[in-house]
Amino acid sequence: MNDIDLLRFALKDFAGITEPDFLLSAPYWQIRHYRKGEFFNEYKSVCKHLGFILDGIFRAYYVNESTGDEKNVFFFSKHQLIVSYKSFLTQTSCNYHTESMADSTILYIQIDQLNQLYQQSHQWEHFGRLVAERAFMMAMGRMEDSLFQTPEERYLELIRTHPDIYNAIPLYHISSYLGIQGPSLSRIRKRMASR
Repeated sequence: MNDIDLLRFALKDFAGITEPDFLLSAPYWQIRHYRKGEFFNEYKSVCKHLGFILDGIFRAYYVNESTGDEKNVFFFSKHQLIVSYKSFLTQTSCNYHTESMADSTILYIQIDQLNQLYQQSHQWEHFGRLVAERAFMMAMGRMEDSLFQTPEERYLELIRTHPDIYNAIPLYHISSYLGIQGPSLSRIRKRMASR
């Protein structure tokens, strides 16, 4: 399956985009390759595009201005949409960085082109609503997970959502995302391996 067919299948699965409506978007999608450490979007810049990850993994993180410490907020991995949601939807500056954690490839579409599709097609309008809903669910999920789940439960959810993450990035990034120290992550992984 080639890249555009993969995207076609993913959009049909995610939002029910049919072939005629997908063809409306086909001229707009562009491919971009990121080297490890390159930014999809940077702090204080406005996110102008939405991507579909063909390969690789990205992290969204913020930097504590007083300490310089980085805190991982979201991960985006293979066959998922990637966007700095709030910045993209409101066209305002972003409060965090979104960085490629490995050599990665995406197909992306510009906000102006997506807005044209919203005007042309109810299916694309539906897609836009689902993207906004997913952004809300991700943000609420992160907040609720930190309040109501144990670190082990958060670890299991991370594995479910991003199955290849442990092969792709250093463990200290995972610890940061889970809100725990490295030794705690090691203990959780050891417990899970012994089950």
